[in-house]
Amino acid sequence: MADILNLNKARKAKARQDKAVQASANRALHGRSKAERATEQQQAERARREIEGKRLDQAGPDRTE
Repeated sequence: MADILNLNKARKAKARQDKAVQASANRALHGRSKAERATEQQQAERARREIEGKRLDQAGPDRTE
């Protein structure tokens, strides 16, 4: 005789497995490592400081308006 199979449990197990596979694919596609995020943040900060350094203020320290 064949083993009795609970179809609800089988269906839910398959759904969990499919969800795990999709999550793994999304992590590979969209995920970034902590080092990559830190590098990007450092580059953004460096660019912001460079732009701020080149800003021409109307009322600088040597101008009185």
